Amino acid sequence: MGLRGKQSPRSPLAPAQGPWFFLLLCLHLGAACPQACKCPDHTGPVAVHCSDRGLQEVPGDIPADTVLLKLDANRISRIPDGAFQHLHQLRELDLSHNAVETIGPAAFSGLAGGLRLLDLSHNRIRRIPKDALSKLGAKIRLSHNPLHCECALQEALWELKLDPDSVDEMACHTSVQEEFVGQPLIQVLDSGVSLCSTHHRTTDVAMLVTMFGWFTMVVAYIVYYVRHNQEDARRHLEYLKSLPSAPVPKDLGSPVP
Repeated sequence: MGLRGKQSPRSPLAPAQGPWFFLLLCLHLGAACPQACKCPDHTGPVAVHCSDRGLQEVPGDIPADTVLLKLDANRISRIPDGAFQHLHQLRELDLSHNAVETIGPAAFSGLAGGLRLLDLSHNRIRRIPKDALSKLGAKIRLSHNPLHCECALQEALWELKLDPDSVDEMACHTSVQEEFVGQPLIQVLDSGVSLCSTHHRTTDVAMLVTMFGWFTMVVAYIVYYVRHNQEDARRHLEYLKSLPSAPVPKDLGSPVP
């Protein structure tokens, strides 16, 4: 009886510990580090290190308060639209030493206001995705990519803020003009060459060839039409000549009394 009536004392804070603990647990899980990455446990800006983890795509569970994100030395080949749209506090993004070939036009949406550095060096980018990069105010590293030097590349570079420390390492892997292949891109552009004028010349030549083709077809049709009509006229004339001539009645030739 005495044991049944005796209750263990409860702390006055006990009822509040359950809800607070559950809330803190949810917040912790919501900001958890991705399984394949490392997040140094320290105060201040949040850094997420996913370097050399064999990743083939951008993780989707990166904490929203990430400031530094390192995804270098992986096997990522494609950056889809909205891959980082929830990372509004991101300041530095390292995607170097991957196999990036394709970048969606909205791949970096949500980062225009805060991103300070974007490293895309040592990838497989041939053509700069102007729509994806032109809205960024960050310094961009594009060195050691197999760039194709053409008008679209030159126009895109006018709108980008390239990292001055790596711009000398950008070179023409291929080009609309063979003499630029293998040359540093900055050297080609500093020489005053306009890759767009080459593009326009090529377009003009193509238009001239097309117009000449149409002109040749029109002339050939006219010649065929004239020859065909001449043949019909000749046949019609031969047909008329082959018809027997009708005799003239004698009474029609007599004078009227």
